[in-house]
Amino acid sequence: MRPVTSSTASWLAAASFAVVMTVSGSLLAAQSAPDSENGRYTMTPIPEGVLRLDTRTGTMSTCTRNGSGWACYAVPDERAAFDAEIGRLQAEVEKLKGQLAAGPTVSGKIDEALPKSDPLKKAEPKVAEGDRKIEIPLPSDQDVDRVMSFLEKAWRRLIDMANRVQKDVSGKI
Repeated sequence: MRPVTSSTASWLAAASFAVVMTVSGSLLAAQSAPDSENGRYTMTPIPEGVLRLDTRTGTMSTCTRNGSGWACYAVPDERAAFDAEIGRLQAEVEKLKGQLAAGPTVSGKIDEALPKSDPLKKAEPKVAEGDRKIEIPLPSDQDVDRVMSFLEKAWRRLIDMANRVQKDVSGKI
């Protein structure tokens, strides 16, 4: 057997040190590895940043980068909102069923029947017996007077306006 020289000893020490560091480093890495490396989170890139799914709990978060670093915010769970709304509606239905079972609570009920004809409704054109011609009622004298009064006022206003324009143009203001 040959005597161990210093170069061989140093090489052997360096190799053993490298092996020890590799083994201990992999053990430390296995113990302190982030949850994403252990498969807890699934990351999916989105335009705003990253969508993170927690595979243990099923919650989703959006992670975005801001001035101070990355921040993750939980995505609202639509299923929980739907369940809450269903619960609210079921409670309301039960309340309404209870009110309906308690009896009628209609206020303002009248015992008299409403008339079958509308008194404000205008008379329809009458059909003459035998000739089957439609008779159209003519306007009353009062209706004709109202129309004539309106037309007279409109005509006077138009004439007054024309006179004012003519005075303005001729300079006799």
